[in-house]
Amino acid sequence: MSVDRALPDTTSPTSPSPSPTSPPASHALRAHGLAHRVLEWPGPDGAAPVVLVHGYMDAAGTWDLVAPRLARARRVLAPDMRGYGEGARVGEGGYYYFPDYVFDLADLVDRLAGGAPFHLVGHSMGGTIATLYAGAFPERVRSLALLEGLGPPDNPPSVAPVRMRRWIDQVRAIRGAQSAHPTMTRDEALARLAKNHAAIDRAVLETRLPHLVRDLGDGRVTWAFDVLHRTVSPMAFSAATFREFAKLVAAPVLFVDGGPTGYHPPDEDDRLAAFARVERLALPDAGHMMHWTRPEPLADALAEFVARADSPQAPA
Repeated sequence: MSVDRALPDTTSPTSPSPSPTSPPASHALRAHGLAHRVLEWPGPDGAAPVVLVHGYMDAAGTWDLVAPRLARARRVLAPDMRGYGEGARVGEGGYYYFPDYVFDLADLVDRLAGGAPFHLVGHSMGGTIATLYAGAFPERVRSLALLEGLGPPDNPPSVAPVRMRRWIDQVRAIRGAQSAHPTMTRDEALARLAKNHAAIDRAVLETRLPHLVRDLGDGRVTWAFDVLHRTVSPMAFSAATFREFAKLVAAPVLFVDGGPTGYHPPDEDDRLAAFARVERLALPDAGHMMHWTRPEPLADALAEFVARADSPQAPA
């Protein structure tokens, strides 16, 4: 079953986003053998918590414009996924294989939510992580919200040998480099971020930058992600495999898209059709980074969806 709706375009992605409210608490937790960081926006006890999973080259801290709205009714938790922000780093000889993200999430929610059901929200790469978890552990997820999080373009099996060689070549090049990450001034980092997100107002990006860099002192910063994330993974994404996980998701699903400037794989409708119960919501002109550009209507939509999923009248 699929329901489509759109929110009116009342703001522009080029407009500055609202300022975050009180800062979240920061927790250090061990999960899947590594030391992780999880941010928590405290909320009333009793309601099922919300777990927010960020996307590629992002960090938990950039949920700060969305999480406070959700925390009016429940706890909100956001992990830095391994290799991003203040998240865990793999040791020498390790790599960031995609199933490890799902294992990390499984351990973290067991520590933070016990065995109780919770609400799961994933943006971009985080949506893929969330779907794989929700398909593997359907009894744990009360609702699933995917913010343009249906996975990257599909890959045929024929690309596997090419990807394997590229992965080895790229990892070797990084290990042989003198410095994993270049350092830069804050203005240089902001200029790079603006180049990668040309449609987003510079004032918005200025508020996102502190979550995405590490301050080295003397006016220098470096990116807060492991440089191994710049390499191609040897494990190609399979849309067919994604759909098999989606078929096993028991919870209601909300898919939010950022309009025509967002990310839409060619087989988006086919991927969505694999979910048993899905509702589609459009945020016109929000673009892919909707939690940066239109956090208020996004947070309101998520809060309403989660509340409906918690309702005793919600369909089983």
